[in-house]
Amino acid sequence: MEWETVIGLEIHVQLATRTKIFSGASTAYGAEPNSQACAVDLGMPGVLPVLNEQAVRFAVRLGLALEADIAGRSVFARKNYFYPDLPKGYQISQYELPVVGRGHLDIELDDGGTKRIGVTRAHLEEDAGKSLHEGFEAMSGIDLNRAGTPLLEVVSEPDLRSAKEAVAYMKKLHSLVRYLGICDGNMQEGSFRCDANVSVRPKGQETFGTRAELKNLNSFRFVERAINYEIERQIELIEDGGEVVQETRLYDADKHETRSMRTKEEANDYRYFPDPDLLPLEVTPTLIDDVRDELPELPDAKKARFVSDYGLPAYDAGVLTASRELADYFEATARASGGEAKLAANWVMGELSGALNKAGLDITESPVSAQALAGLLQRIEDNTISGKIAKDVFEAMWAGEGDADAVIEARGLKQVTDSSAIEAMVDEAIANNPTQLEQYRAGKTKLLGFFVGQVMKASGGKANPQQVNEILKRKLDG
Repeated sequence: MEWETVIGLEIHVQLATRTKIFSGASTAYGAEPNSQACAVDLGMPGVLPVLNEQAVRFAVRLGLALEADIAGRSVFARKNYFYPDLPKGYQISQYELPVVGRGHLDIELDDGGTKRIGVTRAHLEEDAGKSLHEGFEAMSGIDLNRAGTPLLEVVSEPDLRSAKEAVAYMKKLHSLVRYLGICDGNMQEGSFRCDANVSVRPKGQETFGTRAELKNLNSFRFVERAINYEIERQIELIEDGGEVVQETRLYDADKHETRSMRTKEEANDYRYFPDPDLLPLEVTPTLIDDVRDELPELPDAKKARFVSDYGLPAYDAGVLTASRELADYFEATARASGGEAKLAANWVMGELSGALNKAGLDITESPVSAQALAGLLQRIEDNTISGKIAKDVFEAMWAGEGDADAVIEARGLKQVTDSSAIEAMVDEAIANNPTQLEQYRAGKTKLLGFFVGQVMKASGGKANPQQVNEILKRKLDG
């Protein structure tokens, strides 16, 4: 039987506010356990929540970017369940009336096409604390620093049909929230994490199969691996005569398997009701217009502009606009160099990105600034150095030896462009290799590369490669 996979993602976006969603406690990462949990976060008697306006503005910002409906009136509800890291015994969330309604996000497929993925809703809620198990014997520790941290839960429609599509959607949303400046996207710190609802059904069947929810997937690689494992598990279970149970499952990356955590609750299990301590949230047209005016150029628009303004291939533009910081670096380099934008793109995607990956650095931490890289590209453009020598110059710049001009001067790397000097080296190379000359003229034209190598060796790699090729070809063929 042919099977079809149905996937929907619930992505928790931690909003980059300085304080929590209903209190003035700090959201800074890495503080001592329980040092950033105030009376409101702890659910102490008599305290009242006060909504963080910046969290609302961030939610509206994402809603506009998703071309979603922004609710003029939304309601906060109490989602009731008991966990030790949830001091109040309930989580303040939004249920029937979320602040952001239906929208969409377009993803790119492997075949170069695009697919529109529906977004059901995005609602504001508070995060819970964290249970700690390591280092405690026969007990658990509770850190409530995260309790009350503002989250925006973005719920997709069940429009995804493979783990690859799920990762593409997740990466696109990850890029978008970073462009918007509403989330730092740090998955290791839990700022961007995902729950995946996975089910399978016979191909052609319209009704959905029973879904399992995979909780707290915090890397793109784990999302893909966990979903693929779960798809295989469900198909094998059904084909062996069993039934998929609606439940919450955890993914064990070390064992590469999912395992049952608990039966999946329904909405009525949480006994949602409007929070009596919070008034309905009213988002005015004026606020929406203000937020719209704050929006930066978004990834898709920037990609289209890079193609039209800089003449870049769509692939290059896609790579360079994957993050706002990378796009800004490329654009600053291209403008400062004043030369071919494709050359700037190649260097940013090639030498620079390779060096950053090797050093484990972000683009914002690059030892070579956009202005400095532009200076190097200018020396390639004006034939001061060859592209090959430029790589050595870049390594020296990366090591802190100065800008391109300083390195070229200190190392004596200026390219030889004097045609008479190059011609003399060509004559010498031909004279010293009569056997190869005879073979070349007998039809073994691949030996041109041999002669080029001889000339470049004689020049210490400084001869202009284009001139070397032209002069050699003229003399060999003559």
